[in-house]
Amino acid sequence: MTKRRRVPAMAPEDRRAALIAATIPLLREHGAAVSTRQIAEAAGVAEGTIFGVFPDKASLLRAALASAFDAQPALDALAAISTRLELRVRLREAVTLLRAGMSANAKLLVVSGDLSAHDPGLHERMLDNRRRIGTAIAALVEPDRDLLRRSPEGAAHLLLMLIAVSVHRGFGLGGDFGDMDDEEIVSVLLDGLLVRPSSTPPTESAS
Repeated sequence: MTKRRRVPAMAPEDRRAALIAATIPLLREHGAAVSTRQIAEAAGVAEGTIFGVFPDKASLLRAALASAFDAQPALDALAAISTRLELRVRLREAVTLLRAGMSANAKLLVVSGDLSAHDPGLHERMLDNRRRIGTAIAALVEPDRDLLRRSPEGAAHLLLMLIAVSVHRGFGLGGDFGDMDDEEIVSVLLDGLLVRPSSTPPTESAS
């Protein structure tokens, strides 16, 4: 019989953080059906330890979702992108990091929908995170405001929608946009869908 790996005694806040960290990957794999036994095994604690930190399983799952959807790491990464870079380069870097985060949390959206029905504050926090990320993208676009037909805020919202469409493969409404890479997402935003003319002039056929 395999013995459960035990972790050293922790301060309450450290124990809470460890349980949340153990829960997030299990939520991505199993959704809300994840059991407290699975979480305890992943965290290396007795199952009863969970209920010494959280009043019930739903409270732990909500805390794990709040941590998984925490916008601060993305905001810090966006703030680190230099506005001295060319606009396309700035946006491509933004798409790369935001797409990675959105892809990692794609399966958690269903869980968040179920849990936010019992915790309206969770839904509002997630909306606030999106607004903050939109504001950060707009700040990246701001130096080139005069080059665009839309405001930086509008461009930010469009970019987030394009990233979401690529991650969620068209939301099941037809068309598979999962093959869009970061460069194409930025190109669709800035250039539209028209095929750009080839830089190589066509060769004339012999008469």
